[in-house]
Amino acid sequence: MNIFESIRKDHDTQRDLLDQLVNTSGDTKLRDNIYKKLKKELEVHADAEERHFYKPLISNDMMQEKARHGIAEHHEIDEIIEKLDSTDYDSSAWLKYAKDLKEKVEHHLEDEEHTFFQLAGKVFTQKQKEELATQYKTHMSENL
Repeated sequence: MNIFESIRKDHDTQRDLLDQLVNTSGDTKLRDNIYKKLKKELEVHADAEERHFYKPLISNDMMQEKARHGIAEHHEIDEIIEKLDSTDYDSSAWLKYAKDLKEKVEHHLEDEEHTFFQLAGKVFTQKQKEELATQYKTHMSENL
């Protein structure tokens, strides 16, 4: 498995959790469980991705701007999570922020899968793609 396949697998998990989350309502155990699982998934994924995907790309002229953009989007996602954390589950604002989070994360995943991966595929050797995948997956399994 290469780095792109490893990241895409986690993107599918995130999409599924986001879909589940926006279909919850009120201050329920279900909403709490899905949100906590999603929040942890996004946090660990962003850290692993920055270390084992973006960092190796930053030194490449063609990818530097894209890598910085991807990292900046992680920070925008963190800001929405902070809003969710400081809002009550049963507030109407909570669902609005959850939908904002879904929109922002899905935009980010699309950017990566349809633009960044294709360009990065030209930068990394096959060996690097496999080594980065191993490092990424190890980071994910140790931190989730």
